[in-house]
Amino acid sequence: MILEKCVIGIEFGSTRIKAVMLDEKHEIIISNEYAWESTLKNGIWIYTLEQAKLGLIDCYAGLKSKFETKYRRPLSKVGAIGISGMMHGYLVFDKRGNQLAEFRTWKNTICADAQDILSALFEFNVPQRWTVAHLYQAILNNEKEVKEIVFATTLAGYFHYLLTGKKVIGANDGSGMFPLDKNTKDYDRNMVAKFDELIKDKVDWKILEILPKCLVAGENAGYLTQEGALIIDPSGVLQAGIPLCPPEGDMGTGMIATNSVKVGYGNSSLGTSSNITLVTDKNIKVNKEIDIIASPSGTPAVLVHANNCTTDINAWVELLHQAIVLAGGSIQRNELFVRLFNKSLEGEADAGGLISFNFFSGEAAVGVQEGRPLFVREPDAKLSLANFMKAHILGILATLRIGLDILIKQGVEINKIYGHGGFFKTPVVGARALSASIDAPVATLSSAGEGGPYGEALLAAYMLRKEEGETLEDFLAKKVFSNVKEQIARASKEEVEGFNRFLARYIAAVPVEKAAIKYVKGQYSK
Repeated sequence: MILEKCVIGIEFGSTRIKAVMLDEKHEIIISNEYAWESTLKNGIWIYTLEQAKLGLIDCYAGLKSKFETKYRRPLSKVGAIGISGMMHGYLVFDKRGNQLAEFRTWKNTICADAQDILSALFEFNVPQRWTVAHLYQAILNNEKEVKEIVFATTLAGYFHYLLTGKKVIGANDGSGMFPLDKNTKDYDRNMVAKFDELIKDKVDWKILEILPKCLVAGENAGYLTQEGALIIDPSGVLQAGIPLCPPEGDMGTGMIATNSVKVGYGNSSLGTSSNITLVTDKNIKVNKEIDIIASPSGTPAVLVHANNCTTDINAWVELLHQAIVLAGGSIQRNELFVRLFNKSLEGEADAGGLISFNFFSGEAAVGVQEGRPLFVREPDAKLSLANFMKAHILGILATLRIGLDILIKQGVEINKIYGHGGFFKTPVVGARALSASIDAPVATLSSAGEGGPYGEALLAAYMLRKEEGETLEDFLAKKVFSNVKEQIARASKEEVEGFNRFLARYIAAVPVEKAAIKYVKGQYSK
């Protein structure tokens, strides 16, 4: 094995920091992960950078140990590295590099005023989780730190800066900070001018002065410094000088990991949060439920996003696991997940009158700023284990479908969706449920559970190995996915109709969720 032909992708996901190493055939040879979670502090979802740094060190150390055990040689260098992570949020620094405020994640719905003002000003939807919305909301709130900001970035952009000293960002991650111009593949200068005019009496800086430079896939984004090498690998084995590709967002790496970069194709990432991203050539009307972002190569894409996904079903599976243990049984949690997901296939197509709202935080699609996990059933509904699991699986997909209907009405076509993330780890089940919700084929690849870090590693490989004039789309199609087999799920007519019945009941029950938010108050919802 030639180390200089291998690449590493590291992604800071919502619940896992994960690293993968690919060989020259773009196959995963080593992977490792570190579990972490966001914390609700004073009503705001945050992560600490200290925890992120420790997670990076631990994750890479595990990757390094596995490599050295398997190949009996030190992991001293690779051909290229890529860093990716959850998009958006509020991560700002002063001129001395000090963090000015806690890292507010994409999960927060605390920027409604900023969203309304900026969306009207730009004539372009600016979701609450976007960096520019957080920035302007902080200005509206008269937060003291805003005058001291000299650098705003994302989690991936921050760690890329630590490793290389370069303040840059990939096109996908950048498009979740500030709107991009599809022609220049850079921040939209018309919107930049409008924003600078809006804030000129409040702060001394201009927006381009604090944002990282936007790069597209294939560009060199700097080299690993000696200080950066020691951040990843404090043992000192990893050498400086390794090139890095542009740091990217998890939505972009999901597009790459599933080869869903052509018009009419898309991918659905279902993990802690959920989204469907579609590459389209349609001009989409401004709508709060629809984001317009960019692929890593700067191509426009539309995004339907939901803040909540598997957190609630994970909690229910943990409860069932406790019941099994109480009864004297024993089963691994992963095995229990597989069995319960498969059990859902025996459930009624519409979950038999059971309804699940998986809201731990707000959801724009149904107009709620907070969340209360809620399970509701009709008195005559059949409460079986199969229907129970079916309801929670369909509930995960309901908010996505509400947003997707807006796109379908505007003529956006769905030829095929590629699924990735933990929701798809159990073969067939997740893909078939998603197919029922969108009435289109859903494909999964062997790397579906790896998702983002695999996609970022492929971006590193593209930078390292692309030929003159070779597009990202051609590189993926011909050199990565040409021999990869797809597993395609297509829901039956009965399943599609069943999901539609479930969705009708779900939408009708939204006032129940709103009432729960209003009346169910505790230490976490004050």
